[in-house]
Amino acid sequence: MRIGFAMCGSFCTFAQVFPVMEELAKEHQVTPIFSFAASTIDSRFGLAREHLEKAGALCGTAPLRTIEAVEPIGPKKLFDILVIAPCTGNTLAKLAHSIADTPVTMAAKSHLRNGRPILVAVSTNDALAGAAENIGKLLSRKHYYFVPFGQDDAEKKPTSMVADFKKIPQAMEAAMDGRQLQPVLFG
Repeated sequence: MRIGFAMCGSFCTFAQVFPVMEELAKEHQVTPIFSFAASTIDSRFGLAREHLEKAGALCGTAPLRTIEAVEPIGPKKLFDILVIAPCTGNTLAKLAHSIADTPVTMAAKSHLRNGRPILVAVSTNDALAGAAENIGKLLSRKHYYFVPFGQDDAEKKPTSMVADFKKIPQAMEAAMDGRQLQPVLFG
C-alpha cells in the first residue's frame, strides 16, 4: 500500500507516532509529509531538523514540506490512503472548512479529489471545546475516518483529547474498507 503520512505540530506526541510510522514503513511505501510548524519549530520535544531526518530515515524518502511538493498527490494518485498523525486543532479547523494553505491541508485536498480515505489521529487540547465542532464536521464527511481517541488527562486538561496512535494500522485497514473503526471514543 502507498501511504502518505502527514505530521502536524503536536510535538509532545511525536515519540508515540514515530514507532507507528516505522512499523508501517516495514510493510508499505510510506511518504512523510510535514506541516510548516512540524518542519520548522524546535521545541522541548526535539529539533525540527531531527524530526525531519528521523522521518526520512524511517521511510527512506525525505519528507514533503511545501504546498508545491504535495499538490501532485491527487493528480498523480500517489497514495492509497493519507494518514494525518498527529492532527492538531488548527489542522482540524482548516480541514473542516476546506482551507488548503499548508502542506498537510493541501495534501488532504489533493488526495480527496480521487475519493480516497483520509485517516485523522486527533491530538489537541481543545477537542472538547473549540475543536469539537470541527471534529463533528469531519466525522460526518465522506472519506474522513478517525483513529479512536479519548481524553488524555481529564483532571488537568479537561478538554484535551488524543488518538490511540497504536491503533493507526487497524484504523487504516478499516478506512480502506470504507468503515470507521469502533469505538471512535474510548474512556
